[in-house]
Amino acid sequence: MTESPPPSASSEPVEPGGTSGLSVLDPPGFHGPAPAAAGQPSAGRPEGTDRRPEDGTGAAPAPGAPDPAAPAPTGVQDRLAGRLSDFASLHEHTERLARARGLGATLDAVLASGTALLGADRALLVTVLPGGGPSQPLGLGLDRASLGALETVPADQSLLARLLREHDRPAEVRSHDLAEDPAIGARLRELAGQLGLGGCYGLPLATEEDGPLAAALWFYDAPADPTDRRRELARRYTEVAAPLLAKQLDAEKVRRTTEALRRGLLPDRLPQPGGLRLAARLVPAGLDRSCGSDWYDAIPLPDGTVGLTVGSVSGDGPGAGPGSAPGAAAAMGRVRAALRAYAVLEGEDPVSVLGDLELLLKTTEPTRSATAVYAWVEPEERRVTLAGAGHCPPVLVTRYGAEFIETSLSAPLGMLSCWEAPGVEFTAERGDTLILYTEGLARRFGQTLHSGQTDLRRAAADAPRDVRTDPERLCAHLLAAAAERDADRRERADRRAAGQDPADRDGGAAPRRPTAQAPATDDLMLLAARFE
Repeated sequence: MTESPPPSASSEPVEPGGTSGLSVLDPPGFHGPAPAAAGQPSAGRPEGTDRRPEDGTGAAPAPGAPDPAAPAPTGVQDRLAGRLSDFASLHEHTERLARARGLGATLDAVLASGTALLGADRALLVTVLPGGGPSQPLGLGLDRASLGALETVPADQSLLARLLREHDRPAEVRSHDLAEDPAIGARLRELAGQLGLGGCYGLPLATEEDGPLAAALWFYDAPADPTDRRRELARRYTEVAAPLLAKQLDAEKVRRTTEALRRGLLPDRLPQPGGLRLAARLVPAGLDRSCGSDWYDAIPLPDGTVGLTVGSVSGDGPGAGPGSAPGAAAAMGRVRAALRAYAVLEGEDPVSVLGDLELLLKTTEPTRSATAVYAWVEPEERRVTLAGAGHCPPVLVTRYGAEFIETSLSAPLGMLSCWEAPGVEFTAERGDTLILYTEGLARRFGQTLHSGQTDLRRAAADAPRDVRTDPERLCAHLLAAAAERDADRRERADRRAAGQDPADRDGGAAPRRPTAQAPATDDLMLLAARFE
């Protein structure tokens, strides 16, 4: 195995006296055309031919200057064409990298482009975790079992660990044949034989400001070494990729911190009172795309009853966009805390709870609005009283199917001069499940809010019996159904726009294929309560 020390200065070759960033190097053994002997004609020109340039001056070229009329040597032209091809290939891959959105797409681009530039077959990459140490490996052409096996290589034998060192970090690592290389540890040699890994080439991705950010290894399926030309292209590519990766890692760190704080505003666990089983799911939209912030809560009350609530706070008033999402998340935390206090004080009267919340919202959050539903539940008698403010109607799943609990039509909190709506009372049967959800989930089910609510109710009714009797599994089932419906709807829309939907031509069903999910702009939230 070969380790190359980091270069102390730029290794960019430069033509003598040249200023262009593109240079043509003579290969070993080629030194250009030999000068003609004194008194003899130059090669390629008949004797007696005038060597004066055709510029109208009639002046002969200065001694030692190149003759502009002489044909360029073929070797130089070939080298120039090769360098131009390299430049075009490198530009193509760096442009693809610049278009990548998000950390995952950036890492995928690094693996794929490095594989293409090096002519490799497989690849492995890890990033540096905030606390130090490598992350979970990301592979190209390596399945999960292979990645797991490579994780068992001890740190003192790991090539990735060498490329991630803060000090004495090699500029590259190379091995012509991992399975037979005596400089490779026994465990890595063993895995190379089992996984069919031949030659290997690795590079760090690092910047002067951040140090090592990631390390990548590219593998060949047979013993091999990348050519000097391919190695140069890969090095130059990683020099461009490293600062872009640094920005993506910083953005990912901010996103995870923000999402952790956001989740901290919601309950970390749900109570499990006698006679009631609770489960909840939250799939938050990224704050860079979200138009609001949702909450859910289950509040044990002093008399043994339970208050259940879900709701959503919009950004800076009606029509607010994604730029106001962080403020909406903070407002959601304040609104939820206030609702908990009102529930403890007068929880058996949902209309009063929401009325107090509306007054608080107008007083302290005048530019925001909120939708909400609050249900007071008496588990032993399975009695429920609820009220809603501009919110989706709850769904009650029974042994016979599923039905809406219709709340009266009312405006969201903070929209009118005075909010008012009657409450709804009903008694559930043993085994029934009450589902509260937010608008984001319904919109993933259907093209419109109304059709989405209808499809959600149908999905709950059609769930297998063993799923309907378990609130945890029912929540997971509804989220999976929402994702599938949303993907199918987008696929049909794409095919219709392209005029390729068979259903539009002959009434047949369009063949299904995997479709990437579009980023959600609303949180997906639901809370399920099963009466035991």
